[in-house]
Amino acid sequence: MDNEFLNRTQIDDREAKDVAKKKERAKKVKKAREKKSSAFVQILNGDFLTKEFMLGNLTFIFFVMLLLLLMVSKGYYGKRLAKNVTQTQLELNEVTSDHFEAKARLEEETRRVRLVKELEPLGLKETVNPTKVIRIKKKKK
Repeated sequence: MDNEFLNRTQIDDREAKDVAKKKERAKKVKKAREKKSSAFVQILNGDFLTKEFMLGNLTFIFFVMLLLLLMVSKGYYGKRLAKNVTQTQLELNEVTSDHFEAKARLEEETRRVRLVKELEPLGLKETVNPTKVIRIKKKKK
């Protein structure tokens, strides 16, 4: 059909259609580019607060809110846990110092020299001879 006879009006119509198709393609490409950058532009313009956007992304918004809530609660939990660890460490240090103090007092009270002095009025004396162990052998039957 390359050798087909065309009127000037037909040629103009074809060219107009081609130009219209090119413009339409250019609009589609431009819209695609605008949609990619539109999220940032929507945030700057405040268009993301429109009813359509909010309803369309409601589940995502709730998900983000849940994540934010979890992040805040995790922070509070971490602070409370750190406070409990510090408090428990202080209690442990106090109990440890009480233990060492009691152990030192016990050692002081049960020294051999002190016991000898306290038992002397009762008539008990320290032995000079070492103790002997008496062992009895059992008879086999």
